[in-house]
Amino acid sequence: MATKTSKEPTPTPEPEEPGRPAWVTPVFTFLAIVILAVLAAQVLGRANERDPYSFSAANATFGSLIPALVAAGVAALIPKAHGWKVRAPLAIIAALFALFVTRFWPSAAAVAAAAATSDAAPDAGSSLLSWLIGLPLAGAIAILFLPRQAPRLLKAVTFMVMIGTLFAAIPLLVVDMGRTYHFNQDIVWIERFGIHYHVALDGISLWLVVLTVVITPIAGYASFGSVNTRIKDWCFSLLLLEAAMIGAFVSLDLFLFYVFWELMLIPMYVMIGVWGGTNRIKSALKFFLYTMFGSLLMLAAILYLAYTYGRATGGTASFDYFELQRLQIPRHIQLWLWAGFAISFFIKVPMFPVHTWLPDAHTEAPTAGSVILAAVMLKMGTYGYLRFCMGLFPEASGEYAATLAGVAVLGGILYGALVAWRQEDVKRLVAYSSVAHLGYVMLGLFAATQGSIEGAVLQMVNHGVTTGALFLLVGVIYDRRHTRMLDDFGGLAKPMPVYATMFVIATLGSVGLPGTNGFVGEFLIITGTYTSDKLGHVNGIQSVGAALGVILAALYMLNAVQKMFFGPITKDANKHLRDMNARELLCIAPLIIAIFVMGLAPNLFLNQMHGAVDRVLDDYEARAKGGGGGKYYDGPIRINARRPEAPKLATTAADTPPEPPTAGAGANQKPAQPAMPAGHP
Repeated sequence: MATKTSKEPTPTPEPEEPGRPAWVTPVFTFLAIVILAVLAAQVLGRANERDPYSFSAANATFGSLIPALVAAGVAALIPKAHGWKVRAPLAIIAALFALFVTRFWPSAAAVAAAAATSDAAPDAGSSLLSWLIGLPLAGAIAILFLPRQAPRLLKAVTFMVMIGTLFAAIPLLVVDMGRTYHFNQDIVWIERFGIHYHVALDGISLWLVVLTVVITPIAGYASFGSVNTRIKDWCFSLLLLEAAMIGAFVSLDLFLFYVFWELMLIPMYVMIGVWGGTNRIKSALKFFLYTMFGSLLMLAAILYLAYTYGRATGGTASFDYFELQRLQIPRHIQLWLWAGFAISFFIKVPMFPVHTWLPDAHTEAPTAGSVILAAVMLKMGTYGYLRFCMGLFPEASGEYAATLAGVAVLGGILYGALVAWRQEDVKRLVAYSSVAHLGYVMLGLFAATQGSIEGAVLQMVNHGVTTGALFLLVGVIYDRRHTRMLDDFGGLAKPMPVYATMFVIATLGSVGLPGTNGFVGEFLIITGTYTSDKLGHVNGIQSVGAALGVILAALYMLNAVQKMFFGPITKDANKHLRDMNARELLCIAPLIIAIFVMGLAPNLFLNQMHGAVDRVLDDYEARAKGGGGGKYYDGPIRINARRPEAPKLATTAADTPPEPPTAGAGANQKPAQPAMPAGHP
């Protein structure tokens, strides 16, 4: 009887133990280059930016060793499985953050120097902001001439242009902003209509520009792994969108601002409509129609302001922000102009009840589109209200501040949190959380105190970091499971521990855990609201409502974390999911680091905006006193003196406006240039 013999499997030889891991040489070679570059920058750099001959050995040593140690520590902590292609970039990112903290840590000498020059004349003649706008715009044009059949070339050019724009923005961080505007560039564009190319930067717009140039390459790099069709169109849209967003934040001519404002709509509309989900066409149209409706109202108000300025001066119309600030407008006209601007900005934020386009747009947009929309584009509404509504129409803004603060608390913070709590789609949940978080920003603006406005500006950046990180992480799991329903997950912490860690950190930043970025902004807003005299007798109630929103945020976010990552794995498809890859880690790492940097060292960001916020409040409170909006001017439209912090206006002999004999913005000042009867169109 034949016996069955089983063939023994051939044993696989164990891999030889290498003498040195492959990643050691490139990582430490690159780190050595970084260390030498940092040492050179510190040794050759100045201890005082205003004194070219100053030198501090302590600063040179401290500023060089800390980034090097941080970089080496990060490279050593990352698991070996990822290799040097992940370790080296993450080490560089960590070193750059460490260099940022050590270099810009406020010292007593720096604070004293900033205070001494806070009233200095504004910078003029710099073209840096034009370069920041022009680089991505030129990159978008260059993309049109590249072959569609070369996707790798298209992606490489797009990413290099974005990185170039990021590095070109570094000089913005060196300047002490103070109360004035910097990098001012004012060129007459269309002389006949008083239209200028006027861009400048202050402590409020600084961090929004920095946020834009950081978020855009992160979103673009993340998208290159998931967007595989029509790459040329995608790259063109990304670069055009970046140029438009930067332009909107730095424009100080209202016509130029409107051009960039509308230019943003086109690439985002295309992103949602072409690369979006199943209902992308409906969501794209809804996004476009809502925003366009508000934009037309703002355009009408801008044209009326420019026309009124020309009538009041007897000369050429002007769209210059600082010239239009000089207009003293009676109540029955100012309310309509304020409403035209405010409705447009409320739609963009969005505020209740014009928020319904946002969840649909976020849900259907591709991951990169959601990141840019949440992190940057929504800030156009909050920034626009602070800059233009409060700057041009302070009486109307003050009159309705208490009512709008109630809408921000009830219709934004509390309503957004409750609706987010009931969502089963995790991406839709994050979208409704944006409604709640931006409710805090608007509450801080309506409260109009030093702390609340600084908290609001900081919270704009905080929201861009944390919500951008959350949308990136939602995109990671969607690429693997092609579902976003919470019930389809469970126990993901076991197969995806790194992903779970990143998601939990972003969640803690979103709910405002002390030590993370969200805590600082919300704390400043709530305390500033409680001490505000612009909200009447309901400021205490509104601050309590805002504090309740923090509790609700923890409820809906931690509930989502529990459902996604903990408990047993109930779906077979979740058992063998791969963890985050190199591309995803490199995209999320800067945002995770920023959550802790902003939470542990918030003064690095707040110090740059102190003076600008103080200037805004001085102008605002001069005309919008108390909670009732102050006393409106009730005479004919007139021209006041130009603000002392305003940059010098580029004019021609034909359009030089007259200066009134007496400066000031008081309601009893006699008009320097009588214009037209009140109410005349």
